[in-house]
Amino acid sequence: MTGRSPADRPVVVGVDGSASALAAGRWAAAEAVRRGTRLRLVTALTYAPNRVVEPTRLSGQVRDVLTEHARSGLVDAAAAARQVAPDLEVSAGTRTGFPVDVLAGQAHEAGLLVLGNRGRGGLAGLLVGSVTVALAARASCPVVVVREDHPAAGPVVLGVDGEHGSDAAIAFAHESAAARGVPLIAVHTWTGTEFAPAGPPVLDWDAVLEQERAVLAERLAPWSEKYPDLRVHRTVGRHGAAAALVRLSEQAQLVVVGSHGHGNLAGLLLGSVSHSVLHRSHCPVAIVRPEAGGSAGAP
Repeated sequence: MTGRSPADRPVVVGVDGSASALAAGRWAAAEAVRRGTRLRLVTALTYAPNRVVEPTRLSGQVRDVLTEHARSGLVDAAAAARQVAPDLEVSAGTRTGFPVDVLAGQAHEAGLLVLGNRGRGGLAGLLVGSVTVALAARASCPVVVVREDHPAAGPVVLGVDGEHGSDAAIAFAHESAAARGVPLIAVHTWTGTEFAPAGPPVLDWDAVLEQERAVLAERLAPWSEKYPDLRVHRTVGRHGAAAALVRLSEQAQLVVVGSHGHGNLAGLLLGSVSHSVLHRSHCPVAIVRPEAGGSAGAP
């Protein structure tokens, strides 16, 4: 994606006919307008849980059912998107393959991949489906996961992981807040250990707090210069990064977190905080891999 402007990269939505996918389409339409780009709706056609069959090899009846189901979902998603942005350029199509593979492939040329938090096959006890979790960990572009009932207003919230945090996530959060004209809340927590819990404190926690505040300020400094008019509120605390982000998500319109960018399992790749926020957030969550980022990257 290097060298291409945001307008050259579409916002892609995974569509499966669910209400969650419709919510994702509406959110994505508004985002595409902000980015000055087009919207692409994609449905993956899968014949059986354990294998994919080319449509030409299916019986006519099965092929017709699958095609009609896909067409209906795409038509509904396009209509939902145009309710938000009537003049937006919207394309829609199907691809044969497993949803994770199809949408991961689409992510290579997308500026953003938008998914519903639960598909039609989702279980009532699961707030985020397995396909969504896998794509949040695997997609090469930023992924936004949208709930059906999410706040439409409020600040953008960013989780900052100290010196090892993702510049790409920080860039994405600043761009998102600036584009929406809302404040950015940057949250940084650390984990401290007292080596003698039964005795007097080993560490000066006030001094540690000041040190962590300095870490956060240093991490945000380049973007503070790039976005001088953006209101940024810094929050620093000990323990509980996921809990803090989830709590703030109740009044936010977007939470931005990074991923580790390495590992074999989705949960390990995302990291415990990102994985927890993805499942528990009350508003859309953007997962940004270290190499993905927004349109600007590091200043």
